[in-house]
Amino acid sequence: MRDEPLTLAVPKGRILRVLTPLLARAGYDCASFLADERSLLRKSACGRLEALLLKPDDVPTYVERGVASLGVVGRDVLDERDSDLFRVLDLRVGVCRMVVAAPVGFSHEKGEILRVATKYPRLAMAHYAKQGEQVDVVKLHGSVEVGAVTSLADVIVDLVETGRTLVENGLEVVEEVGTVSSVVVANRAAWKVDGARLRAFVQGLEDALGVDAT
Repeated sequence: MRDEPLTLAVPKGRILRVLTPLLARAGYDCASFLADERSLLRKSACGRLEALLLKPDDVPTYVERGVASLGVVGRDVLDERDSDLFRVLDLRVGVCRMVVAAPVGFSHEKGEILRVATKYPRLAMAHYAKQGEQVDVVKLHGSVEVGAVTSLADVIVDLVETGRTLVENGLEVVEEVGTVSSVVVANRAAWKVDGARLRAFVQGLEDALGVDAT
């Protein structure tokens, strides 16, 4: 077994707060991951694990490039980017829905070009392609709801948890696109070269979750 710590790319924020207790149950004291400091590279108390604290969209890049052997990232990010990573475990945390939402009472005639505002143009295009719908997709980076409140778009494709933000902006869910959760991903080369150690780490998470591998 290699002496250097295993490097894990993780998103800052809510997912990290959920992940840290899970890592503790798997045998890694990672309280330092939640420390109120600016360091973006944190080591566990045992020294066997280190975390790169990143924006969610950057996690696949660090794992694909081999800077981190493993990462935790939402399925939405992986599918939108079509990342070439090995998905080894669904953590079933950060669960939310990807939906189509529109202003209450909105109607659309089949055959009309639908204007869609979203952070996920690839997924939105794929969703409507399955339905044979022609769409004009507008990519936004934040406050997607505003796209449908204004004249920018007819509908939005976005993630929702409770749906409260939609309601407060006069929108309603008109269609379900899919369910999103956070998964553990691995660099394909690292999985071959350092497979025993990576599998042991994943097995520890499986045991902590009390589930079988997915």
